[in-house]
Amino acid sequence: QVQLVESGGGLVQAGGSLRLSCAASGRTFSRRAMGWFRQAPGKEREFVAAINWNVGSTYYADSVKGRFTISRDNAKNTVYLQMNSLTPEDTAVYYCTCAYSPAWRSSLAQSSNSYDYWGQGTQVTVSS
Repeated sequence: QVQLVESGGGLVQAGGSLRLSCAASGRTFSRRAMGWFRQAPGKEREFVAAINWNVGSTYYADSVKGRFTISRDNAKNTVYLQMNSLTPEDTAVYYCTCAYSPAWRSSLAQSSNSYDYWGQGTQVTVSS
C-alpha cells in the first residue's frame, strides 16, 4: 500500500508563488512516475505535471508550462511542484499521484487512469 501526503497549499495573491510537496510512504520499488493533477470547482480533474521517477523526465500541461516546475527527491520519496506567476485560474485542489504499472508511458502521463494511488489533495487559492 502507498500513502501520499500533500502539503504547501494556501492562499496567495496573483503573481505569487507556492511550493507543493508530496511525501510518499509504503511501496517504493517499481515506481514509474509521480505527478500532480488539479480540480477546480465545477470542473473535471486535469493534468498539471508529471515526472518519470527513474530518469527524471518531466511533462507539463500547456497551461502551466514555463510557470510550474516538478522535481523529485528520490532519497526522501518526495515530489515537489514549484508554482510561479500564479493566476486566479490556478485556483484548485491539487492532488498528488503515483504510478507503478509497467504500462505507464510518457504518452499516457496526462491521463488520470495511468496512476494507481492518490493523495487527499491540498487547496491552492489565488486571489486577484
